[in-house]
Amino acid sequence: KNGGNLGASGAVSHGFERLGLIEYPGKAGDEEKVLEAAIEAGADDVESDMGDGDENPGSHQIWVAVENLHEVARELEKVLGEAEGVKLAWKPSLKTEVSADDAATLLKLIDVLDDDDDVQTVWGNYEIPDDVMEKLS
Repeated sequence: KNGGNLGASGAVSHGFERLGLIEYPGKAGDEEKVLEAAIEAGADDVESDMGDGDENPGSHQIWVAVENLHEVARELEKVLGEAEGVKLAWKPSLKTEVSADDAATLLKLIDVLDDDDDVQTVWGNYEIPDDVMEKLS
């Protein structure tokens, strides 16, 4: 249904790593400021998307070991302010680029899963190129 296949619980967990995720809006600071603050606080990785203006202000995702999540979040709050989100997450070990032909089907499947009351969160290892996303918008 909707182009997907249902696997057993944990069937693809080998492709993901359980980590802490601290999320900030792009306005919290430029990439350099956020990276410096994250390193000093003890974070493992930072992914920044500076966006393209008011419509898409960008974001920063700061990845940390689960056991360090709250300590790093407290340290970051001193420098960057309150985070938009602090949570446990599944980070993909390897991302797969999705073709233009498959992107619409994938996004529809994710919408259906998100709308299901039994589904808490959908984590994926897909990467859709910006030009494909623009065409689908």
